[in-house]
Amino acid sequence: MNILLLTYQGDLAGSTLSITYLAKGLALRGHNVYVGSRRESLLFTYLKNSEFQAIPMTFQSKTDWKNSKHIREICDQSNIDIINAQSSIDRYTSIIAKKLLGTPAKLVFTRRQVSKSIGGPQSWLYQWGSDKILAVSEGIRESIENDGISPGHIAVIRNGTPPEKYENIDWKKAEELRSSYGISVADFVIGCVGRLKKQCQLLEALKYVDRPLTVVFVGIDRIPDFDLSALESSGHRIYFAGRMPASDVLPYYGLFNVMVLASASEGLSQSLLEAMYLKVPVIATAAAGNLDLIDDGRNGLLFQDGDVKTLAFHIKQIREDNQLREYLSQEGYQSASVDLSLENTLDGYEKLFKELLN
Repeated sequence: MNILLLTYQGDLAGSTLSITYLAKGLALRGHNVYVGSRRESLLFTYLKNSEFQAIPMTFQSKTDWKNSKHIREICDQSNIDIINAQSSIDRYTSIIAKKLLGTPAKLVFTRRQVSKSIGGPQSWLYQWGSDKILAVSEGIRESIENDGISPGHIAVIRNGTPPEKYENIDWKKAEELRSSYGISVADFVIGCVGRLKKQCQLLEALKYVDRPLTVVFVGIDRIPDFDLSALESSGHRIYFAGRMPASDVLPYYGLFNVMVLASASEGLSQSLLEAMYLKVPVIATAAAGNLDLIDDGRNGLLFQDGDVKTLAFHIKQIREDNQLREYLSQEGYQSASVDLSLENTLDGYEKLFKELLN
């Protein structure tokens, strides 16, 4: 198949990694893959010198006629069979390319986050303009169905994680990090990887944990309007590692005794997948795509959004119960490496695309 992936986003986010894995995986399976993204985006940097063609595009607005014409030109030149648009601006410009400029390719939209804006006219436009809307989790499917998208117009294909991603992690870097933060092997370390999305819940939970813990936030350099002084005076140590390339994140998992994700709007979290694959037990909110990843009590633990006392209880459970910690680690690895493998994701995309073309 000839496949054109589109996204105007592609910066530091789990979705950037998911799109990268998808593009490379489909190309390695023998498909001709083209990716249209902003030249200055992190995604474009990831995709240079890859198995497929990265195409610099401008996505100025939802009605960027020039971008729509560019999409049509690529489709004509490369006989594109499938356009897969990943984010809002490229969804709109690809609708223009298909419906107004007559692009014959099938058009699929991927939804990677719980929508905050879809509904009403936009839901109608998305359904009218696309051949299928793909949700990366049941939580996403439910949210867009509630916003008016017909159930029959939605397919669910979960994100996966590639095993080769973990083959060359520099674990010496983890030891260097441990030394730089002054963390001993006896310390219990909570990791939190991601953009700014309700990490304050983890800090609130620490108020109910009496024994001092160490927390390392990767992906942010502060939590606005949160006073850390009371937590630090009680012995908890809080570190902010800031934003960094994805390859620099993985050694941090070597520090963590548990990974906490407090966001309630995840599509299907790459950071949870990474932790599970690397046998770090996980705790997450019982919301959206987290429910696709975590079977509470088997491969991770869940808490209701806002229930910081239960989050604190789960942290203490994992800290104090070695048997539970080992069980969650092993089951989490099984889920990430088998049930949520990238191969399963690629199988789903190929099957869906072929069904649309037939």
